[in-house]
Amino acid sequence: MVDQPLSPEQAAVFALIEGTREHVFVTGRAGTGKSTLLNHLAWKTSKQLVVCAPTGVAALNVGGQTIHSLFRLPIGVIADHDIEQGPEVRRVLGAIDTLVIDEVSMVSADLLDAVDRSLRQARQRREPFGGVQVVLFGDPYQLAPVPGDGEERAYYADTYRSMWFFDARVWQEAELRIVELSTIHRQHDDEFKYLLEGVRHGLVTAEMAARLNETGARTAPDDVITLATTNATVTRINAASLARLPGRVLTARAEVNGEFGGRAYPADEALELKTGARVMLLRNDPDLRWVNGSIGTVTKIDTTVWVEIDGEEHEVHPVTWERFRYSYSPATKRLTKDVVAEFIQFPLRLAWAVTIHKSQGKTYDRAIVDLGSRSFAPGQTYVALSRLTSLDGLYLTRPLRPSDIIVDEDVERFMARATRVPGVAAERTA
Repeated sequence: MVDQPLSPEQAAVFALIEGTREHVFVTGRAGTGKSTLLNHLAWKTSKQLVVCAPTGVAALNVGGQTIHSLFRLPIGVIADHDIEQGPEVRRVLGAIDTLVIDEVSMVSADLLDAVDRSLRQARQRREPFGGVQVVLFGDPYQLAPVPGDGEERAYYADTYRSMWFFDARVWQEAELRIVELSTIHRQHDDEFKYLLEGVRHGLVTAEMAARLNETGARTAPDDVITLATTNATVTRINAASLARLPGRVLTARAEVNGEFGGRAYPADEALELKTGARVMLLRNDPDLRWVNGSIGTVTKIDTTVWVEIDGEEHEVHPVTWERFRYSYSPATKRLTKDVVAEFIQFPLRLAWAVTIHKSQGKTYDRAIVDLGSRSFAPGQTYVALSRLTSLDGLYLTRPLRPSDIIVDEDVERFMARATRVPGVAAERTA
């Protein structure tokens, strides 16, 4: 784990979380350093802290546990059904000081209410979340909860103002402090920041759209990654590009040990490569030779894989992703994080194309944005464009249309309550 120094803004939020019992939602535009702050909090806190996330991959990325696994909750709508808890779950939940939920924008109101009920039940305390401090990380402008079948949609329509976590019933009893990080670390170009802010809020003028479309209308060089809306498009581009390379395909199979649960793997179980393949690195390198999202070209395949990144050749070894489970030690009266499963594979993925969803959290100097026939989800266009470090790196397969820029009205309503970080002057775009 590389512990990056915090900016004054991030340090102020860390002090707020560490020095109070307030429930805090840490949000901010793409590239404002939410992940850096979460990692610092997980490593530096003096509290008994547990980290969880709504999906298996998100939990792996933050060294935590999925919400369903931590709380032993059933999949689907939980509503007012009884929540069964064994003694081990009660012990773990009873020992928590602070619960961190990452990618909270994907958590439904029903699931957050179930977390609240679980904590009250396990701790036998009637106050919200059973007295546990809850710290939420995420950006509702980027990722939304995924609605289920028709019955589930009908349940939400009847029961909640919206499906979003911020409309959970628990917030009628508890106060949530919304803190929005504003200093952007990914982009340094003021014009591009201004354009991204317009896309984020659905406030794109004809002039702004023209600027994005004029810039994106150029022919992209051969080595530029494509960000696409669907898995089918990505699979087609990667398979065709790999097939065009000479030589035979070599396959590296992952080693999976323990209770991994499902098939939510952090990398390909069967990674197909050839010399000359374009790949993306999926983990930060401890020696800082590359970061998660770096793009390179395979130059040699042996027991290890050699990848050229920015003109330098590096040897890439398999890495281990660990799945954790929290447990309580009666001897030390402390929570411990136990490794319950391992996934061992080269931290590589074919990278002629990647889905916009999988590009979440990544940074690219250049990318082709392929929205297909249309953008499907609120925030999807914003996620794709905000992966880029500058406007100069943008290439579009077709011009952006007003229908591509979708903003959820419930998100706008909620985010109107956001406050700036206390004691730190906020950077604002023009």
